[in-house]
Amino acid sequence: MEFGLLGPVEAREGERLVDLGHTRQRAVLAVLLLADGQAVAVDRVVDRVWGERPPLRARETLYGYVSKLRGFLPIERSPAGYRLDATTDLDRFRDLVRQARANPPENAAPLYDRALGLWRGDALAGLDSPWFDATRQALHAERRTVELDRNDVALALGHHGALLPELEAQAREHPLDERLAGQLMTALHRAGRTSEALHHYDALRRELADQLGTDPGTALRDLHLKLLGPDPAVPRQLPAPQRFFTGRTRELHDLTEPGGTVVITAIGGAGGIGKTALALHWAHLHADDFPDGQLYVNLRGFDPTSDPVPPGHALRAFLDALGVTDPPADLDAQAALYRSLVADKRMLVVLDNARDTPQVTPLLPGGPRCTVLVTSRQQLVGLVSAHGAKSVALDVLDPHDARTFLTTRLGRARVDAEPEVVTALLDLCGGLPLALSIIAARALTQPDLPLAALAEELAEQRLDALDDLSSSLRTVFACSLRVLSPDARALFGLLGVTTAADLSLRSIAALAGLTPPRARTLLRELEFAHLIQQHGVGRYRMHDLVRLYASEVAPQDDTALKRFIGYFAATAHAGDRLIEPHRPQITPPEGEAADLPDVTAAMDWFDREYESLLAAHRQATTRDWHDLVWHMAWALTNYHLRRGHAAEDLAVWRAALHAAEALGDNDKQVAAHKFVGMALVDVGVYEEGNHHLRRALDLVTDDYGKAAAHRAVAWALEHQGDLAGALEHATAQLALFRQLDIPVRIAEALNDVGYRAARLGDYEQAEHHCREALTLNKELGHRDGEAATSDSLGYIAHHHGRNADALEHYHHALEVYRELDNSYEQASVLRHLGDVHAALGDEDQAHQAWQQALTLFEAQGRVKDADEMTALLHTH
Repeated sequence: MEFGLLGPVEAREGERLVDLGHTRQRAVLAVLLLADGQAVAVDRVVDRVWGERPPLRARETLYGYVSKLRGFLPIERSPAGYRLDATTDLDRFRDLVRQARANPPENAAPLYDRALGLWRGDALAGLDSPWFDATRQALHAERRTVELDRNDVALALGHHGALLPELEAQAREHPLDERLAGQLMTALHRAGRTSEALHHYDALRRELADQLGTDPGTALRDLHLKLLGPDPAVPRQLPAPQRFFTGRTRELHDLTEPGGTVVITAIGGAGGIGKTALALHWAHLHADDFPDGQLYVNLRGFDPTSDPVPPGHALRAFLDALGVTDPPADLDAQAALYRSLVADKRMLVVLDNARDTPQVTPLLPGGPRCTVLVTSRQQLVGLVSAHGAKSVALDVLDPHDARTFLTTRLGRARVDAEPEVVTALLDLCGGLPLALSIIAARALTQPDLPLAALAEELAEQRLDALDDLSSSLRTVFACSLRVLSPDARALFGLLGVTTAADLSLRSIAALAGLTPPRARTLLRELEFAHLIQQHGVGRYRMHDLVRLYASEVAPQDDTALKRFIGYFAATAHAGDRLIEPHRPQITPPEGEAADLPDVTAAMDWFDREYESLLAAHRQATTRDWHDLVWHMAWALTNYHLRRGHAAEDLAVWRAALHAAEALGDNDKQVAAHKFVGMALVDVGVYEEGNHHLRRALDLVTDDYGKAAAHRAVAWALEHQGDLAGALEHATAQLALFRQLDIPVRIAEALNDVGYRAARLGDYEQAEHHCREALTLNKELGHRDGEAATSDSLGYIAHHHGRNADALEHYHHALEVYRELDNSYEQASVLRHLGDVHAALGDEDQAHQAWQQALTLFEAQGRVKDADEMTALLHTH
């Protein structure tokens, strides 16, 4: 019995067709025949025959089909499933193909014809399930390959003329089949129709690009080149490298890609950063790696005197260098020819000063052995995402390489003669290679001019001093701006009105009066142009020289700056309200505040924005925006207290005092004198600090203000060792707050009185006041007060000899201060905790607590506390 699968499933005994039953029964037979004599599990047969829609009693139905087939077929049943060992027309087809492939063309041709003659139509015709569909598709692909094999044999036998009509019909049916395209091109060429062969290649290339985004494979490109004629020329177009190239060790390493993979490297960086110098230096170092030539074009993407070079012009120049005297007019055809010419070459292509990705894309070779270096002031993200380019971004030279650069240019003797001046020059140039080159050129052309004179001029007029007849940083930066959108150029100028070295996305949005998403879009444009750097998530900075240029093109009015500083003032005010909700209410400053949901978010915001906050405060001070100056000092006070920033607190409050006096506002003057006085005492300037505190007491007119002033004086006197005076003012403070009936202030005053009494040895009075304070703080939910009072109770217990109680109180205080993120008070509590462990003889625990306290003291600049802690650690 003979079985057929290459058409409708059938079985024959001699010339007689055997009745195989209905479609599903024939499907069961086909599954067993396609198993090639292997057993097929029952569940697998069900799945292959019915797919996802088997009948309710699929196994029983299958048993019935198999039972009927067993009436005339030797189907075996085993634990592994059903098995039928039989030969099919598919087996005969494959055996003939194996024989054909093993024979020379003249013997293979009839074998291929016999094999293909076994097909009676679509394989497994009439059988329908996902498995049969996939199997049918695979069998047709197998047949298709054999048909192409037969075509190759016919071409080898010189039968191209007879084969052409069939090849043209097949090409219409399979327009993206590259092997078939090669056979058709070969047949057309041999028939004297080479132009049609080249036209067919070009049509296929466009179709592949449109539908699949790819180019023809190596074999078809090789055939295309063969049809084109003689081998192309070997170009050597690299310009000379920079003579004094310095540093860039890491970047040179990043450019060197092992193996023969395609490397398209986008070397980005701001104008004057040294992109071309790096590209040419690397190219000359590796020129021998590219024996088939090196192509170079300056695309003039940011040239101040001419427009960018169109891709077609660059392509025609490349084709001319490759020996093409009559290139096609169409850009796509030029690009296809260019890729064909360099497809299998080991070539280097340097595309210098590219404007954008579309300018570069037609110039990219498709061969796996080519390397492309692209330099641009833009990041060329499209090149990275669509073409897999490797991005090597350049930063400024580090101090060592910058000094080496100047030494190489000027000579060691001249650099060593004025070492401090050279350091100043390097700082002023900020590691920017173009700036260093200009300074070196000026020094070389004026050998008698001391470097100190150049440094003085550069310090006074940085951008003016970096202009010469051939190079100008202003021109470089202006060309980078020219390609930006108007909104991005406007934002660049606005960034020039600020002095903060580091800006957040939200603050930039406030500066520009934009939503954060819109600001992010424009910042991305500036970032792609390497005019700004996103050095952290949502945080941006500029090179000093770029910032100087931004300040020159900044708007002259202060509208944006006032909006910017207003954002910081308003957000700081909101953050301070979260940190210390019991503080007296004041009118918020004008400005749009960022959303801060809780105290943790507030402290995080202060930490992130601190340097920008101080810069904004300094700008408000220089412009005599007195109200903002005072408000920002007020809003920073509690943050400064928690972080131990005494010197910074003194600076902002000195400015706030001047602002309050200019405003003629008595209440603001009282607050400023009080906080200036406390900050001075905190840094050890007692006499001046006491003066300001007395001045606050003299000026205050309301009882609340008097109580607050008493508290400040008490704190200052305690710092100076006058504990009796401190207790006296603390007691006056408590009396006034009791009269005013302000519970939170009463709780704080009770603790102040208790702690000073404890310091004077009156532990009974001290504990009475502090216990009352602790109860009141807990009732009010005043966590800061609760921590401070727990610290006081720890001191009292320790000096009463109750060290177990002291540890409990100190640990609770430490836990709350950590919860509040108050590192200043954490340090003080850790010191006290160490004292208790030492008293208990636990030296390891004592050292651990003292060491943690010392680390915090040093970080906070608390020199006296740090010195005392160091001495204590050395004696234990």
